[in-house]
Amino acid sequence: MKTHSEIRNAVKAAYSEIATGKRCCAADLSQRCHTDSYTEEELAGLPPGAILGLGCGNPTRLLRLEQGMTVLDLGSGAGVDVFLAAQKVGPQGFVIGVDMTEAMIERARANAEAGGYRNVQFRLGGIENLPVEDGSVDVVVSNCVINLAPDKDRVFAEAYRVLKPGGRLQVSDMATRGEAPASIRENMEKWTGCIAGALDRNVYLNKLRAAGFSEVEVLEEWDYDAYRTRDFALLSITVSAVKYSAPRLR
Repeated sequence: MKTHSEIRNAVKAAYSEIATGKRCCAADLSQRCHTDSYTEEELAGLPPGAILGLGCGNPTRLLRLEQGMTVLDLGSGAGVDVFLAAQKVGPQGFVIGVDMTEAMIERARANAEAGGYRNVQFRLGGIENLPVEDGSVDVVVSNCVINLAPDKDRVFAEAYRVLKPGGRLQVSDMATRGEAPASIRENMEKWTGCIAGALDRNVYLNKLRAAGFSEVEVLEEWDYDAYRTRDFALLSITVSAVKYSAPRLR
């Protein structure tokens, strides 16, 4: 069994190589390295250095973002979803990107400067221990990152903590239908390739509910044919959830 530290170190090393151009994307899921989830219009307005093709969806596309909102992106990479959100919340809004990889943070900050974004900030940190104040953001987004975290309960608890009452979480992520074989779970390349760390779809949704979220809903879902067997399928899902605006009754 891989330790949490081993998984984090492997993920950080892989995405540092991606950020510095030593590899194009996460190994073993090269079909994920595309920009099909974004429109040409969306991509045309972004700094070219932000487009790495690492997502498995477009969490901001189905999300209503309003002027003046504060948005947080978990695992912000080179900044694609941060910049798209920044355009929607306007100069009175603010978007924070958190990433644990120094090289990604450097690249994202350079992209922000190149694109003239003044309402964004990129912070170095882990999504299991966010450098963000309690109840300070309106919306949390993430794109194909939570599966990479070994402690997903902690990730969802942290997302709940930083959201304002009534705030929304909307993430695109990898999931499964059925349990992944041990040969996949123990393969570090499949961890960094966003396969080994993917949770069963129902487990994923129940962990969100256990963290305190309500109105947990799958907005989009599709299978990856290359990883479908009789007992197992690899999925991409976009999930929405809301933080209760009042304490839950227990």
